[in-house]
Amino acid sequence: MTTDVRLRHGRASLGLSFFAQGAAFALLVTRIPAVQDRYGISDGLLPVFLAAVPVLAGLSSVGTEQLVKRVRPSAVLRWAQPVVLLALLGAAAGTELWQAAVSLGVFGLGVGALDASMNMLGVSLQRAYGRSIMLGFHAAYSLGGIAGASLAWVGAHWHLPLLTLYWPVAVVLLPVCLVASRWYADARDVDVPPAGSGEDVEAAGGAGGSVVFRMLLPLCLVMAFAYIGDSTVSNWSAKYLQDVLGSSEQLSTVPYNVYMVTTLLGRAVGDFGVRRFGAVAVVRFGSVVAAVGFGVVAGASGPWVGMLGFTLLGFGLCVIVPQTFAAAGRLFPQASDAAIARLNIFNYVGFLVGSPLVGAIGDAWNYRGAMLVPMVLVLATLVYARSFGHGDARYGVGHERPRTVDVGRSSNEV
Repeated sequence: MTTDVRLRHGRASLGLSFFAQGAAFALLVTRIPAVQDRYGISDGLLPVFLAAVPVLAGLSSVGTEQLVKRVRPSAVLRWAQPVVLLALLGAAAGTELWQAAVSLGVFGLGVGALDASMNMLGVSLQRAYGRSIMLGFHAAYSLGGIAGASLAWVGAHWHLPLLTLYWPVAVVLLPVCLVASRWYADARDVDVPPAGSGEDVEAAGGAGGSVVFRMLLPLCLVMAFAYIGDSTVSNWSAKYLQDVLGSSEQLSTVPYNVYMVTTLLGRAVGDFGVRRFGAVAVVRFGSVVAAVGFGVVAGASGPWVGMLGFTLLGFGLCVIVPQTFAAAGRLFPQASDAAIARLNIFNYVGFLVGSPLVGAIGDAWNYRGAMLVPMVLVLATLVYARSFGHGDARYGVGHERPRTVDVGRSSNEV
């Protein structure tokens, strides 16, 4: 019973962390023009600032792999989250260019450690639960993103200064996250099953628990492809609807909001799909739906058809990233933290590559043709789908046990 309570508390506190991170990230990226105006960052220098954030996040993810050999992932998450929130506040409080550089740099370093440690805890909790719950955590992230983007819209609509917009968020979320961090549940704190059968250990590269990058590479590619698709929507959906499909400026802001909502809805029900059909089937289905979405966008005859395509993209792409983290935990049961830290780097690779890739193809050819590139990359996920599970993998990870600790079916479930 003690373990069950610890699991529920750990799940609730980690879900809150995902929510807070989604809100903080959305508040920054949706108000980049305001940050640019505040510090007088030129259009030529802005891409350097924006690229520095994911680059530093990737380096931080590498450092987190080494750090969790000495301290628990929960300790990394406990202190990385306040750093991210304070860096967000710093980006709104400064006036000099160097202050913007420091704030965004610290934000990037904090995000890398935060993303890696959050997903480490999520994978270990999923293993302890004995069933798929990773999509639920990422649904909380999507919900936070919607909340953050909505607050950013309020700030833009009422012309609120960045500091006026950001400080209430930091004042609320920072103490809440610190208090909730008391209940983070590491693998050693809960009744996590052993690393797995002999087949699992062999798949993981031996009993030593080392990560064989050649075996992790398919999942790394899938992660990058998914984020190329995601960054295409976030960076180009408004421009595409307005410039290519002839929508109004007001209507062009809708596709990304629709995409965020459908991402939330897909993740909210995605765990049930994994439990019923298995991770491989869910990832394949999501890849096909996302590819159809890009195809509809590329061939759209008008803005409302384009909107349908972006809606399909939300439902398709939303399942891939959470299941990729879960698959890494399954593939390397004795070294899941290291595998997740390395896999997380390709989150930022996809983010860095996606927007410039689509923009370059759109300028050199046309933007309809540019939408076919992420479509092909998402379809390539089908080639690597077997990496997501042995057999049915109905709980999302092959080493998870049956519902011996399935405490989430009662009214106490988070």
